[in-house]
Amino acid sequence: MSVSDKVPQASDRPDRMQRFRSREAWHVMKIMAEFVESTEELSDIGPAVSIFGSARTARDHDYYKLTEEIARRLSDAGFSVISGGGPGIMEAASKGAFFGKSPSVGLNIQLPHEQKPNAYQDLSLTFNHFFSRKVMFVKHAVAYVVMPGGFGTLDEMFEALTLVQTGKSRKIPIILVCRAFWQGLVDWFADRLVAEGMIAADDLHLIQLIDSPAEIVEAIFLHYEKRGFAPLPEEREQLLNL
Repeated sequence: MSVSDKVPQASDRPDRMQRFRSREAWHVMKIMAEFVESTEELSDIGPAVSIFGSARTARDHDYYKLTEEIARRLSDAGFSVISGGGPGIMEAASKGAFFGKSPSVGLNIQLPHEQKPNAYQDLSLTFNHFFSRKVMFVKHAVAYVVMPGGFGTLDEMFEALTLVQTGKSRKIPIILVCRAFWQGLVDWFADRLVAEGMIAADDLHLIQLIDSPAEIVEAIFLHYEKRGFAPLPEEREQLLNL
């Protein structure tokens, strides 16, 4: 078979292109539907805190136990807790909130290696697309609590930092938990990013390193002490343009 045999003939190209465009348009419609459905489902959850962390953390690990305690304290303090809905740290966050006073919300994702939703969700949504899921984490949270994790956790953390730094999202607490895990990265931010002018020194203030569950709850309340949890009018505009 020659190369020319594998190349679509000119007469086939319009049909193929039309089929591709039709599939692409349908795909865009499904993405829009995902945004609409999730926005509707999450519209009444009240002030919420998004908790991120590794899916690989075992139930007997200290990170798991710490996450569960943090989520329980947040839930009892009146915050809905949003997690990724899967295993590991996500399950610990869901579990702590589930047995607290406020809702446990899971934003699950369909993956090639199936992620099964954990059993501790008052409200469970399933997404096909990471980017629409990440928008929901951001749009409905008054704070982020970032536990130790891998690439997915880093992706979610940097997404939040970028949106807040660039003014595309309102300024909210971004709390990194387990100082020993995160300190090297934060030091690198200062030693490299600030030192080489990649970010401003003030950008480091977007991050807080806190290990105590009680102090995490206190830091979130302190941030909103003089303004309340509801978005201000200008912040509503920001959230519309995420």
